[in-house]
Amino acid sequence: MEKREVQNPEFVKGAFARICKKYSLANHVLSMGTDILWRRKVGRLVAEHKPGRILDVATGTGDLALELQRSCPDADVMGADFCEEMLAIARDRGLKESLVADGLELPFEDDSFDVVTVAFGLRNMSDWKGGLQEMARVLRPSGLLLVLDFSLPEGLLRRPYAFYLNRILPRIAGLLTGERDAYDYLAGSIERFPSGGAMLDLLSEAGLREQAWKPLTKGIASIYTGKGPDE
Repeated sequence: MEKREVQNPEFVKGAFARICKKYSLANHVLSMGTDILWRRKVGRLVAEHKPGRILDVATGTGDLALELQRSCPDADVMGADFCEEMLAIARDRGLKESLVADGLELPFEDDSFDVVTVAFGLRNMSDWKGGLQEMARVLRPSGLLLVLDFSLPEGLLRRPYAFYLNRILPRIAGLLTGERDAYDYLAGSIERFPSGGAMLDLLSEAGLREQAWKPLTKGIASIYTGKGPDE
């Protein structure tokens, strides 16, 4: 796959539109169900903040937004995504509020949300820092920004994990969805995406405070959090 395709938003949007009907199933199979547990953990963390308004950026087919509706029943949960085909499935699954929107140009006023989340979506943006800055803009002062995404494990697990990403995952996903190219892109995007301390640095550069990092499942995924900029 050519580099220009990897960074082209239209390629990313088209890839997700093609796999949208089997996107959630593929995620569950490829992660052996652990992605469900990761989202439940996010739901518990968000619920501790007792938010009134939550924005889930790059909500896709609604997996995290629906979990947030369950874990935070008193909150208004808005799911935003730039792929209408994905959002249509999220709405069919029960997402109450949704909007077609690009994560790099969110159509909300400053300081609009108590919590902003993005799960497996920041990695697909053409400008990671710009995406974080835009999420920080719509986040209320001292609000919570939470990123859930794949990361690269350290130590002995790193090489077999890279083999799984590049050789096994695209083949299985290709059989499930009929779109192997989309998952070849996914593997490369995970390897390029900042992990651990590098992501904490990116959060800081985007203006987030009190950055924290929690590895999940031996480090193959991570939760990153930051507090909104001061007033």
